Order: sequence, then C-alpha cells, then structure tokens
Amino acid sequence: MLPVCAVTAQYNDELRHVEYAVEKYSQMLFRICYNILENKQDTEDAVQETFLKYMVKAPLFKDSDHEKAWLIKVATNISKNISRYNNRHAAENLDELREIGIRDNDRDIFELIMKLPVKYRIVLDLYYIEGYKANSIAEITNTSPMTVRKRLQYGRKLLKRELEL
Repeated sequence: MLPVCAVTAQYNDELRHVEYAVEKYSQMLFRICYNILENKQDTEDAVQETFLKYMVKAPLFKDSDHEKAWLIKVATNISKNISRYNNRHAAENLDELREIGIRDNDRDIFELIMKLPVKYRIVLDLYYIEGYKANSIAEITNTSPMTVRKRLQYGRKLLKRELEL
C-alpha cells in the first residue's frame, strides 16, 4: 500500500494533467461537438462528459496525438448519442450565435459549413482545421478511408455550390 503522501502526489499529477488537457483541447472539442449538435448547451454537456470520461478511465497514451484522437473519438460518440436522443425526443432547437473560437474572417465559411449534413461537417473540420489525414479521420469516425475521401470531395462540392449562390 502506498503512503498517503505518495497517493496525494499521484492525484495532484493526474489533476494537473487533466487541467492541461482541458486547456489544450476544450476549444477544439467544443467546435467538433458543435458541428454535430448545433447548440451551445448540448455541446457544453458533450465536452464536459468527454473530460469526465477522460478522468474516470485515465487512459494511457503513446503520445499527444493519440490522446487528441481519443478525445475526438469520445466527444464525437457522445455528441452522436446526444443528437440521437434529441431527435427522438424532439427538443426545441435554439437559434444562437456561433461564436466558438472562429476568427472573424472565417465566420462566413463556418456558417456555410454548418449548413452541410453532419457527416460532411465533421470530416471537413478534422481535415482542414485540425489537420488530420483521411486514414486518421476514418479511425476517429469509424468509417473507411475511401468514405472519408468521398465525403471530403462531396463536402467541397456542396461548399462550392453554396458559395456560388
């Protein structure tokens, strides 16, 4: 059995690591969850639940990219579950500002992306904003790399059509 001071030190180290992860990834996770949920309250719940699962499971990661991918996958799954629940229970959709860390010059394109179906929004965000490759996005979204590439291709076409209108 570990002495109390060793347990306390280990707890403090874990707490600092969680605080660091929250600070580093919360804005990115908020944006990804918002792409799926389209409202601030559910998005906040999804991000909070993601970090709660992170604290409870305390997974070990090979590196920060592995940690980031795990958080994105968990946040995406939680968001999809919330979305399914909302669709079944017909929750009222609040019209709100989408100020979630998007620069002013990117706001118009973000608004266009938000008009796309979820399956295109999420791959466009992960590819262009987060810099993931198709194979990594496929792992995160539980699809094939070919599906991701097709969704990127079709998502770009839909964006182009919107821009031409």
